[in-house]
Amino acid sequence: MLVLLPPSETKAEGGNGPSLDLTALSFPELEPVRGKLVSALVDLASDVPASLAALGLSDRQSGEVARNAALRSSPTMPALSRYTGVLYDALDVSGMKPGERKRASGRLAVASALFGLVRADDPVPAYRLSASSALPGVGPLGALWRPALEPVLARIEGPVVDMRSGPYAGLARIPGAITVKVVSEQTGGRRLAVTHFNKAHKGKLARALACAPAEPDTVRKMITVAAKADLRLEQVAPGSLELVI
Repeated sequence: MLVLLPPSETKAEGGNGPSLDLTALSFPELEPVRGKLVSALVDLASDVPASLAALGLSDRQSGEVARNAALRSSPTMPALSRYTGVLYDALDVSGMKPGERKRASGRLAVASALFGLVRADDPVPAYRLSASSALPGVGPLGALWRPALEPVLARIEGPVVDMRSGPYAGLARIPGAITVKVVSEQTGGRRLAVTHFNKAHKGKLARALACAPAEPDTVRKMITVAAKADLRLEQVAPGSLELVI
């Protein structure tokens, strides 16, 4: 099974890995698109105002442009350590035991506007690029990624639990993927989508699925694993799960 996580806008600083080597990343079929986007970001970084506009950033975020300028030379760290924020706080990679971390490495991947898809331990630098960005000379990222990324995702063996946010889901479709929606149950049984705590609860579920001793490769097993983590996961339709809080 594969749990596909959204990335985060924020990234951890530094790293002790070597500089970016696209050939060291999983899914080598994606290297041509990755290389094109890395070159586009580095070139764009020479024009700070243009970079801020293309990336949807404010003047106070010019440090993000500096990160992009150094994409080829800055140190790397494993993807699961690079991405930060609410979901990754709940995932709590640093708090995993060695056996849990090993299982998580094989079951987790991150959707990326820059790299398409990376495994948990793929070495990546800090960068800034969102799925909604439109780079000069490149255009909408969905049109660029879809032809390359969809065949890769279609070949993944076993179930794929798709936790991507809307813009990243738009970069590529996944045939037969299992989606997860976080909902709250109101009086009378009515359910409403949760927005504020959505990422935290997805992070908790991702941790449970990634660390389970036996791989939860069916929906029934996923529901059982979630229950052991005090999470209420229900199937509401084929390929559709709701995490009820």
